[in-house]
Amino acid sequence: MIDSGPACAKCNKHFALEDRVALISGRLMGDECTDSFYWCADCQVYTIRLYRDSFTGIESARDSAPIPKDEGDRRLRLIRGCAEPTDDRCRCEHHRAYFGGWLD
Repeated sequence: MIDSGPACAKCNKHFALEDRVALISGRLMGDECTDSFYWCADCQVYTIRLYRDSFTGIESARDSAPIPKDEGDRRLRLIRGCAEPTDDRCRCEHHRAYFGGWLD
């Protein structure tokens, strides 16, 4: 099955890359994990596209369940608090808080 890219978890509207509002990467148990946040103004929810690059070489991508605005905003504050959110080896307080202590 061909992945058509991220879509709103509530209304299934497809997002364009420029619709992404935040991105954070980290390493968890040897896997590179990247969470891309998308905001649906129509539904007032966030959707996170979860990318996983396993140390075994298997890659996957899936969309989260709808994330309420207050929870999404809380996570975005953590991401925006980091100077290098795409650095998967960053261990700043914001990365550690976002990934809940699971960083390698």
